[in-house]
Amino acid sequence: MDPAPEPRHENGHDAPGPHEEDHEPEPPREPLGTRARRWRRAHPRGTWLIVAGAIVLIAGGLLLWWYFHTHESTDDAQIDGHIAPLSARVAGTVIAVHVEDNQAVEKGQLLVELDPRDYQVALARAEAELAQAKAQLEAESPSMPITATTNVTQIATTSDDVTSARAAIVAAEREYQSALARVQAATANQTRSDADLARYKYLLAQRAIPQERYDAYLAAAKSARAEVDSSRALANSAKKTVEQQEARLKQAQSRAGEANRNAPHQLSIREAAIAAREAAVKVAEANVARARLDLEYTRIVAPFAGVIGNRSVELGQHVQPGEQLLGVVDLADLWVTANFKETQLRHLRAGQSVRIKVDALAEKIDGTVVSFAGASGARYSLLPPENATGNFVKVVQRLPVRIKIAPDQDPHHHLRPGMSVVPNVRLR
Repeated sequence: MDPAPEPRHENGHDAPGPHEEDHEPEPPREPLGTRARRWRRAHPRGTWLIVAGAIVLIAGGLLLWWYFHTHESTDDAQIDGHIAPLSARVAGTVIAVHVEDNQAVEKGQLLVELDPRDYQVALARAEAELAQAKAQLEAESPSMPITATTNVTQIATTSDDVTSARAAIVAAEREYQSALARVQAATANQTRSDADLARYKYLLAQRAIPQERYDAYLAAAKSARAEVDSSRALANSAKKTVEQQEARLKQAQSRAGEANRNAPHQLSIREAAIAAREAAVKVAEANVARARLDLEYTRIVAPFAGVIGNRSVELGQHVQPGEQLLGVVDLADLWVTANFKETQLRHLRAGQSVRIKVDALAEKIDGTVVSFAGASGARYSLLPPENATGNFVKVVQRLPVRIKIAPDQDPHHHLRPGMSVVPNVRLR
């Protein structure tokens, strides 16, 4: 079948096809500014809305920039508090448990009781030993003044003995001198009697005197010799007396020196004995105090008001010293531990205010930056990193920051240690 002939114009030329009509030249486009002015004239309200929106976006951007430059926050934070793990301080059998997990307790409230009978007996024995030590001290105490008085008396007596012995020596020496004088006198009398006897003996031989007269002189001479012997014996006796008195003086001086030397030692011995008794009393008092403490330790009480947790003690259980029985959480003293990146710490300072969002509560609380940890959290871990070994990969570290919760922020004690929070620190 032959194709249809193409249409022609009246002038005999070929008619244009459909595609040739689509490529007619377009009219020139108006400038963007002209079209914008026309749109603004046609839509004045939209123009103001666009301007207002631009202003809002710019202001919002500036506010957002200002906020991020004046605030620092982290979601690596939690509530912290004091958790006291209570353990037994003495061995014993549990006879009563007065609390359960999650129970609120007051300071000093009785939590657990151990059997106290063994410790009551120990206390009674310690008190008896204390009474015995005090009685021994009271018995020993009077010996000190008695010893001191005895020493003074003994020293005075020995001093008197020395004085008496010296006086006796003086008297004995005088008596000895008198005895020597009598010996000299008796010797002189004997010499004279002997001379008279010799003369009269010659006269008797010459028959110049009678025999009776010669016999009288002979008797006188014998008497003079006897007087000399007697005087010499008395002189020797006086000399012996002097020697005896000198020996007595030496003995008295020895006793006096011994008394003077021994008196301080005896006092020291008495003082040492009393000090030993006093020390024994103090030891007994310490034993009583120790026994009373052990008896008190059979009653385990709450160290502060809080909530019981992690209870592991049961009735009838035998516990040892140091064995953990339960824990008490202090809800009155809580704070926030926020682990900020080290790059966030540039402008953080103590005293800056903090707004804290608590995940568990539909409210925010206020706080204050208190202090910064002495090292990063990684250094306090069980196995701190050793960057000097192996290949080093730099990791941004986190530093624990302590944030104090403002007073009266949690009057009903809804906060608990371990709760996640998001602190927002105002830098300026």
